[in-house]
Amino acid sequence: MLTIKDILEIKALEGIKIVAGEQGIHNEIALVNIIENPDAFDWLTPNELLLTTGYIFQDDEALQNKIIQEISKINCAGLVIKMRRYLQKTPQNMIDIANQHGLPLLELPYNYTLSKVISIINEKASGRYDLLNRKSLDMHNTLFKVALEGGGIESISSKLAETINNPIIFLDNDWNLLHYTDLDTNPVPLAYGINLKKNRPTFSKDFINTIPNDLNEMQKSITRIYQLEDLAVKCRILPVAVANYIYGYIVIWQTVRDLNEFDFIVLEQASTIVALERIKQKEIEGVRLKIKQEFFDDLLTGKITSLETLQTLCDLHGLKINHKYYCIVISISHENLQNQHDLISRKYETDNIAKKCMNLIYEHSSTINGEITCLYRNNQIIILVGQQDSKQDFTINETKQYAENILQLLVQQHTQSSFLMGIGKEYKHIRFVHKSFAEAHEALRLMHRFEERGAVAHYADHSIYHFLDSNINEVQLKDFFLESLGSVFEHDLLHGTSYLLTLENYFINHMNISETAKEMFIHRNTLIYRIEKIKEILKTDLKSYEELLQIQLALRIYRLLGKSLYHDEFAD
Repeated sequence: MLTIKDILEIKALEGIKIVAGEQGIHNEIALVNIIENPDAFDWLTPNELLLTTGYIFQDDEALQNKIIQEISKINCAGLVIKMRRYLQKTPQNMIDIANQHGLPLLELPYNYTLSKVISIINEKASGRYDLLNRKSLDMHNTLFKVALEGGGIESISSKLAETINNPIIFLDNDWNLLHYTDLDTNPVPLAYGINLKKNRPTFSKDFINTIPNDLNEMQKSITRIYQLEDLAVKCRILPVAVANYIYGYIVIWQTVRDLNEFDFIVLEQASTIVALERIKQKEIEGVRLKIKQEFFDDLLTGKITSLETLQTLCDLHGLKINHKYYCIVISISHENLQNQHDLISRKYETDNIAKKCMNLIYEHSSTINGEITCLYRNNQIIILVGQQDSKQDFTINETKQYAENILQLLVQQHTQSSFLMGIGKEYKHIRFVHKSFAEAHEALRLMHRFEERGAVAHYADHSIYHFLDSNINEVQLKDFFLESLGSVFEHDLLHGTSYLLTLENYFINHMNISETAKEMFIHRNTLIYRIEKIKEILKTDLKSYEELLQIQLALRIYRLLGKSLYHDEFAD
């Protein structure tokens, strides 16, 4: 194994000398690297011998101190400074700090080029690399065999932790826990400082935010300090990636011993094998999801007519055939993704947002007295809410309150997305849940038609609209509206008034003058004046029950017909 002491004895490097940190003279050298970038600490690994001209820190004492401290913390083999190009002598502050940390600090004569030094050292180390390559190949074959025999991430994690003698944590690309392996020799048990619940975030957001999101900024493993209450744990983090896609992360809880060069080679190999394992699992999950989606497609369109078949499929997919069910459909739109031209990236982002939304819904499931099942398709999240047949039916207000709570949660977490939620009626048997699904969609359709945003609606909220829209054709609806409120509509068009809107709010607020004025942000006397003008135009005192019913139906038709009224010959 090549050491700092060996470097000082190489004839071809005559004149190189050590000026500080002699207690580290037996430090092993894994590889040689050039450091001319003050932000390169993430890319460094233990046992690297670093070469520099001193250009980056020649006039910066703070950076000089930081470089010694950082590379010492990473356990680099030493630092070699080429003299007389930018520095006439090694700064005393660097010598003092190097001596404190036991980091070998060497001076290289001016006549050597850094590339020549690297070539000379590599030539001396070539025999050691042959041995290292054989060891790493054996380890690669071992890990690959584990994967081929179906051992999965669990077996890979166990073998990896045993090899590098440090605890291992496997995370998905959202930093949720996949698997971990702790060691008896670990002085800081994983359970002491992190969340070890599967499929849940393991590390704090502050820690995660220090990790680059772009794979180009994280091609190699990086070091981060995880701060516990009274401890600072060094973590080495390696992306599990293929091409430009990150499938997850390997985190080494570096508490038992420092990593060496062989460990880093093994981690790189493990990263590739785990990436293949994640791809395989993703494909398996894709098949399972397709089977599940086909079942729900048939269930929600009413295609499953056999009770025996329904019983089997419900058991397979975790639904209770003897439960009562109702359906909530959440429509999601993403304003910030509309201009994204890369369709694959846009689909990935929308699917990822939907996945996070479903996780939030499941986390919130304890707030409702029932069991929920979520699925996602076509920018919509579908929630099936079921409860035992013996329990009292959910009231409309209960279902709407639950949906409102979910909506508030989603809006808080996803401020760049907007949501509409439609709710269907509850049915006594799951074989009728397709009716609730259709009703939830109908509630959504009317919300889109009325251009409502960030809203929740139950099918029953629009019952009068369902009746009018389904049973009376548009010409008849227009005729009824014009006969009832045509004069007010014409007055609004000709004079720019808003009497129809005033009348609508007046009825919504139960013909209460004070509440209506407050709702419309106008003075009470202004509202009274408008109501009197409306009575004058309609030639009515708004007291007859039959007239009031007719006006309210006409207002519903006005909402239902919307902009089409303005293209009518009457409007022209």
